[in-house]
Amino acid sequence: MKRDRSITEKDIILDSIADGVFTVDHQWRITSFNKAAEAITGVPREEAIGQYCKDVLKASICESNCALEQTMKTGEPVMNKTIHIINAGGEKAPVSISTALLKDKQGTVIGGVETFRDMSLVEKLRKEIDRRYTFEDIISKSHGMHNLFRILPDVADSTSSALIEGESGTGKELIARAIHNLSPRKNKPFIIVNCGALPDTLLESELFGYKAGAFTDARKDKPGRFKLANGGTIFLDEIGDISPALQVRLLRVLQDKTFEPLGGVESITTDVRIIAATNKNLETLVRTGTFREDLFYRINVIRLQLPPLRERKEDIPLLVDHFIRTFSSLQGKNIVGITDEALTCLMSYDYPGNIRELKNFIERSFILCKSSIIEKGHLPDPPCRSDDSLYSAHGDLVPFKDLEAIYITSALRRNNWNRTKTARELQIHKTTLFRKIKALGIAIPPSETS
Repeated sequence: MKRDRSITEKDIILDSIADGVFTVDHQWRITSFNKAAEAITGVPREEAIGQYCKDVLKASICESNCALEQTMKTGEPVMNKTIHIINAGGEKAPVSISTALLKDKQGTVIGGVETFRDMSLVEKLRKEIDRRYTFEDIISKSHGMHNLFRILPDVADSTSSALIEGESGTGKELIARAIHNLSPRKNKPFIIVNCGALPDTLLESELFGYKAGAFTDARKDKPGRFKLANGGTIFLDEIGDISPALQVRLLRVLQDKTFEPLGGVESITTDVRIIAATNKNLETLVRTGTFREDLFYRINVIRLQLPPLRERKEDIPLLVDHFIRTFSSLQGKNIVGITDEALTCLMSYDYPGNIRELKNFIERSFILCKSSIIEKGHLPDPPCRSDDSLYSAHGDLVPFKDLEAIYITSALRRNNWNRTKTARELQIHKTTLFRKIKALGIAIPPSETS
């Protein structure tokens, strides 16, 4: 429906605003629509005026969870809620909306107003960052992790056994899954066995299966994980926990590609690639006699070591952003970020539980956070009170820029104060590093050169 109308002073003011703005009356018909709104939606002002707002924006929340309707009913504004609209070209476009009541000079509510900001560039940049810092489902900008990313395709092409070492919660299963997904076996099964979660007798039957009558409750044949994984990959997590007796049976599978189910008399041949993982030092276990040396060399053909999170703290902001987006989607909450103070807490902690522990902290914060931003008070005690050195004499947290200075100084020391090597490790341009050194007041020893 088109209406003839002259440009008013109100229109001139609204057109000067960079964000899209529109107002509605009590019947949800649009009464004003600025130039930015035209640009974002692709709908001319003359066409928008008089239409129902849902017919112009076609937003993802129009039918069931309209933010403007919520404001009109409760009087409470909605701030910076990220949604998607459908523009005039039929394309889905991300926007951030805020709503408020529209009142006349006497304070009477005459409708509502909604502002919306085009988030297309932000989403594009975020996708670019995700592409640069994500390998399969592994998120990292760490120099050490990217060295690992570079060799994973070659590891995947191999048929040799691989051993992934790392503390609990560092992502060993993700690495194993990435190897499988990149390999020629990707369309075959990927079977996970947690060797530390089962007693010896149960683990043996899980791995090799059993024949009917092998023991009292064995009423029918059960295939083991090695048979189920035939043609694919079997991931033996926490392999350092298996007993010496079971190590002998596992060694035979690696050597001969054969095994017998419990109670069976015939050998079964299997074509399985074995990827093992451990949070223990297997070489130490070999020296103490608790892990067979021949088995160790069989699984240690390719050795991959995952650094703990405390050695890749540059990944914490990336991981926090990823977990916030994940939990926002899963829990239907509109949490979009974290304060610098809260992020400082998270950057200051050493994470004995690694990435799994960080994920737990963010999930917990979602329970307590009632706004759109996670604050320090939403985090548990460990990251916020783990180190008194993080606090000033007045009890305030050390500013985030000071932590950045500490982090960059540590990287410089690791590289013997060589700024070119440090910039390469931090994956930033050398001039950016120079600028940060100057801005943060980092003292370089006079005898050192770049």
